[in-house]
This record gives sequence, C-alpha cells and structure tokens, in this order.
Amino acid sequence: MAASLSRLHLLSRRTAHQLKGPGDPLNADALATMSQRTRRWFLVWSLIIAVFVVRGLLPWLIVWMTTPSLGPIEALLATFSSDPAVVAAAEESAPILLTFGGMFLILLFFHWLFAEEKNCYLRSERFFSRQAVWFYAIASILLSVIVWFALQINTMMGFAAVLGSTVFFRPRFPKERRGPGGPYDGVRYV
Repeated sequence: MAASLSRLHLLSRRTAHQLKGPGDPLNADALATMSQRTRRWFLVWSLIIAVFVVRGLLPWLIVWMTTPSLGPIEALLATFSSDPAVVAAAEESAPILLTFGGMFLILLFFHWLFAEEKNCYLRSERFFSRQAVWFYAIASILLSVIVWFALQINTMMGFAAVLGSTVFFRPRFPKERRGPGGPYDGVRYV
C-alpha cells in the first residue's frame, strides 16, 4: 500500500508535459488543470474504484444479475467457488453476456471503421472513412438481424443485444455544450 501511495505521489507531482505519451493511462491535460490536492484525491479514488469496484463488485453483480436462481449471498460465494452447480449456472448465462458484449464490440468496430477520424494509409481506409453516414444503417440492420436470431434462441439474449446497443449509443454531449449556462446544465456525464 505504501508503494502505491508513493507512486501516486510521484504521479501527482509530474507536469502535464511529462505525463503525455502513448503509454500513460491518465489524461494528462485533465490532471494539469487540477490542484495538487484534487489531483491526489483523483488518483487515490481512481485506484480504489479500479481495484474494488471494477474487479470486485462488478463481477459479483454480473454473476448475480445473469443468474437469477442465485441470491446475492450465493452469487458472492459463487464468484469464489468451483461448485458444479454454480459452474453450470454461469455457463447457462454465458450466451447472454456474450451477446451483450458482442453487440457492443461490433458497434464499436463499425464506428471506428466508418465514423472515427484516422490517418488513412490504405485506399480501403480512405474509402470507409468517407462513408460515415452508412454506420447508422449498418448498425440498425445488424441489430435487427442479431435480435431476430437471438429471440429464436432465448428472449434474454435478444434483450442483451438491445442493451449492448443502448450502452454503445448512450448520450455523448459535445464538450462545448457542457457545463454551467449551457443547454445541458445540471446533466450528469458518465
């Protein structure tokens, strides 16, 4: 723990110029605008959230939500157990999780292919980057086809596909429209 805190202290003392680089996991521009105390608070709580919430609470919630036959305590014990009944329940919920994640990742790929700005080195990249309007058509057709086939297997798989699409298309507001006095004043951003 002391080593982690000393690393956080060193990271918080760097300037934005020193932090910029392809391997830095932190947004250097955001850290440069923070005071020393705020920067330290941000780094400590980011570490706590990454370790305890993402790697502890989130897997427990996923097991609990996708396996309704388990209660919250059983789901917590199931994350640490190798009981054959628990393994069978987790394998039963695997297609639902895979459909959700797969839909999200497919949309992410097509968004990158069609709509993201990128340096084009190949002719095919240049062609796809000019066809951004087709991203929404491909996304809607793809979602319709995946939901159609998923509903024939399991209704929860169809719901998971729609949920994966919903998570991908969550509201993203431009930076210049955020903040006090803007049209989205008081809206929380995730």
